[in-house]
Amino acid sequence: MSSQFKPVITLSPSASLRTARALEAVVLRGPAGADGDNSGGLSGAPLSTHPCALCGAVDDLVAYTPFGAPPEAGTLLACGRCHGQLAPGAALDPGHWRCLQESAWSTEPAVQGLAFRLLGRLGEPWAADLRDQLWLEPEVRAWAEAPEEAPATQDAMRVVDCNGALLQDGDAVTLIKDLDVKGGGFVAKRGTLVKGIRLGDDPTHVEGKVNGTAIYLKTVFLKKA
Repeated sequence: MSSQFKPVITLSPSASLRTARALEAVVLRGPAGADGDNSGGLSGAPLSTHPCALCGAVDDLVAYTPFGAPPEAGTLLACGRCHGQLAPGAALDPGHWRCLQESAWSTEPAVQGLAFRLLGRLGEPWAADLRDQLWLEPEVRAWAEAPEEAPATQDAMRVVDCNGALLQDGDAVTLIKDLDVKGGGFVAKRGTLVKGIRLGDDPTHVEGKVNGTAIYLKTVFLKKA
């Protein structure tokens, strides 16, 4: 972990040991990315030594800054399953997000605001009841209630797979042909699943990791998983 980030572990003092572990929220104090980006996308390398701040999972963890949150709110860790549903307008799995019944009580602003926002998006009676019980600082409530918008670089373009399906940050894709990775010394095989892709300025390419190596992939050779 870079020295510019300071992990902060917060535990509810009244929670049981099991619940407290589920409530651990790792918040990275520092800029969301090397360029100071705060667009709500991935930032930094995966950190597998702490659980997801939302559901407690320990796999496919990445640093994530909630869209619209100020830098002082911090950057939380989200697992691949949670992160894949955080993009504005992404479909939510109500069963999975029952985890918010615990994590919504976090004392960390990044987790509080994101949980509040997700509960509003779910449209489930239990989610609405829980949302009504939460108290947020005015500055946290302000960004949590603000309309979500995709980053400007994505508004002007549509990134689609080989079948024309829309791709978004965090999606998983499958390679439809063998791809020779120049400079990588290996071939990315057809059928390989690439999780947590990132969009860039070029709508014909996305960034993903194959065999632990970050590479750019042509969207015409990808199928949304």
